[in-house]
Amino acid sequence: MIARVVDEPLSVAQHEDAVADEAAGAVVCFAGVVRDHDGGRSVTELEYVGHPTAADVIRGLAEEFAARPGVQAVAVSHRIGLLGIGDVALACAVSAAHRDAAFTACAELVDEVKKRLPIWKRQVFADGEEQWVACP
Repeated sequence: MIARVVDEPLSVAQHEDAVADEAAGAVVCFAGVVRDHDGGRSVTELEYVGHPTAADVIRGLAEEFAARPGVQAVAVSHRIGLLGIGDVALACAVSAAHRDAAFTACAELVDEVKKRLPIWKRQVFADGEEQWVACP
């Protein structure tokens, strides 16, 4: 199981490999990628800052989702630090016996990471203005 908060580039393929299991009939992956706009404004970069408990929270989420019926394995990571456009900020993969369980678990895991992970985002816009987006 991968469950981490890191300051290095993330690989969705690495997460996919980590959940490989012969009992899995489905693997669903997700990449949360830094986009070049928000609210009609051009974004040039993002910075993510994590609370010291972020690693414990993401491990707890991974364990919670891995224990779901039909789920074989979970891998999830969130990146912190300065990210550029196109960088992966959140990588997630779930393997399950059947596709419905894999799709549902992956989508819900992403939602829970966004709700519960204590990470804050600073957006830098093309005009130089910055905006902090509060997280849990």
